[in-house]
Amino acid sequence: VVATATIALQEQFVNKDLPDIRRHSGLDFSFALAKGRRRYVCLSKLDRMLGQGDSLLPLYPDDMGAPSGADALPVYNAMIDALGRGQWDGDRDNWPDTVAEETWFGVTTDHSQCSGRRCPNIGQCSFFQARDALQNADIIVTNHDLTLSDLALGGGAILSAPEDSIYVFDEGHHLPDKALSHFASFCRLHTTVQWLAESGKLLAQAAPALAPLDALQRTLQRLPAAMEEAAASLQVAEQAVAALFEDAPVDERRDDQQLRLEHGLVPPSLIPIATTLAGQFQQLVQDLARMEAQLEDALEDEFAGLDKTTIETWHINLGGLLARAEGSLALWREYAVSGEGEVPPKARWITLLNSNGQYGFELRCSPILAADILQEYLWSRAAGVIVTSATMTALNSFERFILHSGAPREANYKIVASPFNYGNAVFSVPPMDCDPGDAQAHTQALVEQLPRLLDPAEGSLVLFSSRRQMLEVFQGVDPTLRERILMQGDYSKQEILRRHRETIDAGSGSVIFGLASFAEGVDLPGDYCRHVVIAKIPFAVPDSPLEAALAEWVEAQGRNAFMEISVPDAALRLVQASGRLLRTEQDEGRVTLMDRRILTRRYGRAILDSLPPFRRELPPGG
Repeated sequence: VVATATIALQEQFVNKDLPDIRRHSGLDFSFALAKGRRRYVCLSKLDRMLGQGDSLLPLYPDDMGAPSGADALPVYNAMIDALGRGQWDGDRDNWPDTVAEETWFGVTTDHSQCSGRRCPNIGQCSFFQARDALQNADIIVTNHDLTLSDLALGGGAILSAPEDSIYVFDEGHHLPDKALSHFASFCRLHTTVQWLAESGKLLAQAAPALAPLDALQRTLQRLPAAMEEAAASLQVAEQAVAALFEDAPVDERRDDQQLRLEHGLVPPSLIPIATTLAGQFQQLVQDLARMEAQLEDALEDEFAGLDKTTIETWHINLGGLLARAEGSLALWREYAVSGEGEVPPKARWITLLNSNGQYGFELRCSPILAADILQEYLWSRAAGVIVTSATMTALNSFERFILHSGAPREANYKIVASPFNYGNAVFSVPPMDCDPGDAQAHTQALVEQLPRLLDPAEGSLVLFSSRRQMLEVFQGVDPTLRERILMQGDYSKQEILRRHRETIDAGSGSVIFGLASFAEGVDLPGDYCRHVVIAKIPFAVPDSPLEAALAEWVEAQGRNAFMEISVPDAALRLVQASGRLLRTEQDEGRVTLMDRRILTRRYGRAILDSLPPFRRELPPGG
């Protein structure tokens, strides 16, 4: 099972790399690409949308803004026609045109809403046809998310069983963070109240529609009242959370305000209401799961008086309700305990969200390290695991990866020399009278020095850690430079890269101003990038609740969180950013770091020595 971070890399493996290996190695093997259900059209939902689309309840209240029939129906009709003619396989990535997210959402599904082999459309289902092709493949190419989803379901649900699989995680430095996101939980209080109200109305419609199914009726009659009770409890929770925010400090720089619960401890005022909500959502989950199972059984039977189309429609609806209820249950279970004695502690925080002047609270909980998760689901079960990345070490050590991932210390670890000629590239730190600790002076220094540093005929990439600084530098530089700059936020990432390449191909210079997303996964070989300028050492944003909770735990043990966490993380990000320069063995150019702390601070030398072996141009004494 080869898992990587992006669809583009998956397609590269399947369309180029694996065919090349098979052709030139003399090895005989088969391979297939595995994607999640969300990448395929659901025939049942497509039928419903073309027939009685308004009977489908969106999974989240935020999804209520479904496309109008005038926008979506022509697309849906074209899809059903292309499927019928055999001109499309149901894979979103193979549809010839761009499909709006809300349009696609209406005709795709997930594990919770899919009735699997019981579905009347199973014989034509694009997802299951693709999944069946995996059974005979020697190599399955997929992404991190689908791999982790399969492991969380017990393994073998979509991919091969862990005990029968050798996993290869490409871009493996993402693995711990991906695992954390899969096992985090959240609940938006106000939108969940709205969702429960809409769900109650839906279930009132279900009773007469499913009248022949006697076994469901008692539960159907009970659920609307149970949902009202849960909604009332959520409103009590809103009041309790609002009281916590009354004394919380306000960050004027943010639209959304955060309250991190120190050491992951739940305030005593929240525990009783969270316990009540956990019990209420537990009952909702049990009732909805029982009803979903009864509908699945009915799909297998020729049920008198109820056609399979009706059963399938309500199965989709109930599956969506169940998924949302399970998500809320997971969150309230985490707040129904004090959090004392957790090792390591979990991060818990509350956000006051501001959406166009509409305020609402969101509660979140997440592990701070993925070590225990990956030990339970991956390291202890897989036949073998290989993790590869150009940026898995920090400060020339695997300690950071071992801490975050829990990878066994007895595993084999190897740093492989790069084929790139680093002698063709220069790493420089220009003389500066200030460092980023004085934000205003540092920004002014960038404004003054960038016009001198950037060759107007070259392709350059300037990377910032702060959007505010990027905007201020853009506004401050000379207009002749500004007109050559493509800045993140003005266009999509793909459009910026397209315009940049087009300008370079035409023989002119171009400069990209970007943030963290341009420091990784951007491929600008040759003349497209001869100079990478990094505004400052990329230390993590200090207001990240996960980062703060991890640092707090390390400090509580008498250790130095800055040296153990912040410095290795920054070193890794700096290596990633400098890696934008050399993309082939023939590339050359320079990396400029506008941060003298790498020369003047105690930690700077360790970061400097962790960089690739560029030729160095440093100020005297550096």
